[in-house]
Amino acid sequence: MAGIPLRKARTIIRKTLEAGHEMGLKPLSVIVLDEGGNVLAFEREDGSSPGRFQIAHGKAYGAVMMGVAGTAQLARAEAQPAFIAAVNAAFGGALVPVPGGILVRDGKGRVLGSVGVTGDTSDNDAAAGRAGIEAAGLVAEI
Repeated sequence: MAGIPLRKARTIIRKTLEAGHEMGLKPLSVIVLDEGGNVLAFEREDGSSPGRFQIAHGKAYGAVMMGVAGTAQLARAEAQPAFIAAVNAAFGGALVPVPGGILVRDGKGRVLGSVGVTGDTSDNDAAAGRAGIEAAGLVAEI
C-alpha cells in the first residue's frame, strides 16, 4: 500500500466521529494527511469552532513531519522546549505538539500519513482517532 487511499481516509474520519459520539465527546474535527503532510480529507462537526482546521492540521502535520506522535512530542516539548520551539519555527508555526496528532502505519510499521483530531481533551481526541484508524484496518501510534 502506498499512502492512505481516500476511501480509507474517509473511513478514518467517519469512525473517529462515531467514536467521539460513543464516548460523549464535544464536537470533533478530524484531518487526514498523507506521508508528505498534504491534506487528504477533513471534516468539522456542527458546533466546532472555525479554528479547528488549523489545530487538527498542526497536530497531524507535526506527527508526520517529525515521525513522532503527539504524545511523544508533548513529552519532548516539556523536556526540551527550545528544540520544539525551533522545530515549530522551521515548520512556519504549524506544529501543535500534543496528543491527538497520530501517526498512521501499515502492518509492517511503515508510516502512511497522520491524523489530527481536536475538539475535546487532547487525550480523548487521541483515543477517538485511534478508534477511527484501527476501524480502517491500520495501525495508530498516539
